[in-house]
Amino acid sequence: MRRLILLALVGLGAQLVDGSLGMAYGVTSTTLLLAIGTNPAAASATVHLAEIGTTLVSGASHWRFGNVDWKVVAKIGIPGAVGAFAGATFLSSLSTETAAPLMSIILLTLGLYILVRFTAVGLPKENLGKPLRKRFLAPLGVVAGFVDSTGGGGWGPVGTPAILASGRLEPRKTIGSIDTSEFLVAVAASVGFIIGIGSEGVNYAWVAALLIGGVIAAPIAAWLVRHIPPRVLGSAVGGIIILTNIRTLLRSDWIDASDNVRYTFYAVIYVVWAAALAWSFQQYRKHRDEERRIIAEAEAAAMAGGVPDDKATTPAV
Repeated sequence: MRRLILLALVGLGAQLVDGSLGMAYGVTSTTLLLAIGTNPAAASATVHLAEIGTTLVSGASHWRFGNVDWKVVAKIGIPGAVGAFAGATFLSSLSTETAAPLMSIILLTLGLYILVRFTAVGLPKENLGKPLRKRFLAPLGVVAGFVDSTGGGGWGPVGTPAILASGRLEPRKTIGSIDTSEFLVAVAASVGFIIGIGSEGVNYAWVAALLIGGVIAAPIAAWLVRHIPPRVLGSAVGGIIILTNIRTLLRSDWIDASDNVRYTFYAVIYVVWAAALAWSFQQYRKHRDEERRIIAEAEAAAMAGGVPDDKATTPAV
């Protein structure tokens, strides 16, 4: 019972992050399942079965708050389902000894990308409003779907930053569209795993626990997406993923590092992670304060010149 409660809390926390950042439900949940010794294919299958419900509720919640671009959902979701099915079939054919370190490497790579991307760059806003073309979204969907099912997560970490980096879709609609299209990916991956491994190793009580936590968090996350600074959240999630998967790799048969080596790695990661969080929060406050300063200066100039506030920045015609 204690484990089921823990899984429900993990599902809740992971969905809060996923729904407000557009990534990390699968990566976070799969990382935990691997840490407690679950078979890699079964771990990914468990998470994707739970995601069928969480992504459905999350998508509906984002739609209600106006966070979804349905054209983007269609252009990336269908190719994503194809990639997810192929990835599930591929992972199901690998042995546990090969799949566990391989999955940890994929998750570690995604964690590094998330940490560096959000800490160093934040969220670009160039080209906002320009259309996202199918020749960009379709290949992105296939790759993200394949990585998602083989890594137990990756749809958001691959898809969300790629779309945000284009600067063509505002962050809240990027996150809402990625979360909504993930329903198709979750269904396709689940079908692939059921065909590949059947129900062997899939604990449906764990699926239910992750699902319950995720469903509770989904509408909250869809509302929070307008209020939580994504830069800080991205740095936090990236650090968690890196730390957990470094631990898995260092203890694997591939490396089998000594205690001293492991603790040294952990210490370095903690220091870098803390610095990344501090930098992200500083940058968030800096840009927030700059925006407030610009608004205050514009209002002060308008008042000094006797110009109404609503016309302070309007050029004369």
